[in-house]
Amino acid sequence: LLQHHGGAQVDIYEKLPVPFGLVRFGVAPDHPEVKNVINTFTQTARSERCAYYGNVTVGRDVTVPELQQAYHAVVLSYGAEDNRVLGIPGENLSGVYSARAFVGWYNGLPENRDLKPDLSCETALILGHGNVALDIARILLSPLQLLRKTDITDSSLAALACSKVKRVWLVGRRGPLQVALTIKELREMINLPGARAVLNPADFTGLENAVKDAPRPRKRLTELMIKTALEKPGEKPGEVQAVAGQAAAPREWGLKFQRSPQEVLPTPDGRKARGIRMALTRLEGSGDSARAIPTGDVEELECGLVLSSIGYRSLPLDPAVPFDTQRGIIPNSSGRVKGVPGLYCSGWVKRGPTGVIITTMNDSFDTAQSVLEDLQGGVLDMSPSREGFGAVESILRSRGVRPVSFSDWEKIDAAEVARGKAAGKPREKIVDPAEMLRLIGH
Repeated sequence: LLQHHGGAQVDIYEKLPVPFGLVRFGVAPDHPEVKNVINTFTQTARSERCAYYGNVTVGRDVTVPELQQAYHAVVLSYGAEDNRVLGIPGENLSGVYSARAFVGWYNGLPENRDLKPDLSCETALILGHGNVALDIARILLSPLQLLRKTDITDSSLAALACSKVKRVWLVGRRGPLQVALTIKELREMINLPGARAVLNPADFTGLENAVKDAPRPRKRLTELMIKTALEKPGEKPGEVQAVAGQAAAPREWGLKFQRSPQEVLPTPDGRKARGIRMALTRLEGSGDSARAIPTGDVEELECGLVLSSIGYRSLPLDPAVPFDTQRGIIPNSSGRVKGVPGLYCSGWVKRGPTGVIITTMNDSFDTAQSVLEDLQGGVLDMSPSREGFGAVESILRSRGVRPVSFSDWEKIDAAEVARGKAAGKPREKIVDPAEMLRLIGH
């Protein structure tokens, strides 16, 4: 918007005192290169035609209709802040966590800072075959010296140092051809030091032919899984031939297919998870549209830690905004909210919780294009001058809300980087919003 319209002024409202959302709280700490997009964001935020107002919860501190009164156009890009539930007995037992909460915990998301996951068991089970599931498996099994150099939170590092988890299963309802993970992340997991991949060759019988005409990314991904399944211990290039040492690789992980969770099984006192019962499935159809149908057979697996990574879900923000609860999105066409001129959406709340950062960036460019088209086509009512933040500021003041500016964030940022430096890390995240506000004299 700033690039393509010389007169546009953009204000950004954010619930937390700190910016960057999923890049800060979703990207794994050992993937610093993925966070480079923060530099672009920072350049944009420093433009004199852009302002950042953190510590403001839209829908509570200020409503969407109030924003519409203050601005010519309002764009909702608040993502997916909830997770899909399994809907099975035992999912509320101690030892069962959503992937969302677990990732938030090790990434310093304030709402998850007190999660205290129980890592005292040897076997963890992750339900899901996406990149988030792989992230969690990698964090659970990574050597501590690798994690110590990242921006993982101090308390998570301490908990992982005492972790007894040495085996992680990633379980999915469908087969190897339907996994949602990507090759870069899978390769990184396969090459993780001190951890052995356990894939069952029988799961991949005949897949070389089935995947011949598949799109290249799917083909390469499947070939990598097949190659890993058929590798004997000690065959990895550059691996020490000490077969005894390899057989006793301290940690292992693997993918299990065609299993659908039926029930989390409780310990005798009924409080904690001790395992999971899964229905074995067969696939109907092929490719991405294949459906998993229970065969009637079941299997039980012992595990004291269950992480559910079956997808994120957007929530309605304000009663004034149309919302499709079935699909968990704001009904829209190219980012234009249906039936509400001047209101737009972008990101996961626009098209559902799929894709990586670049997908979401391209999606936001598409929404910006719609705003610019409507501006030129006279769809937006430009006649009344809108006060923008001036109007919102008095509303916030009357409700006792003090926004955080971008230069306030830069003070928090400097404090985090200084604390990190002392510990040999890129930053030590502050996980308590009250502490962030104290730091900037709020």
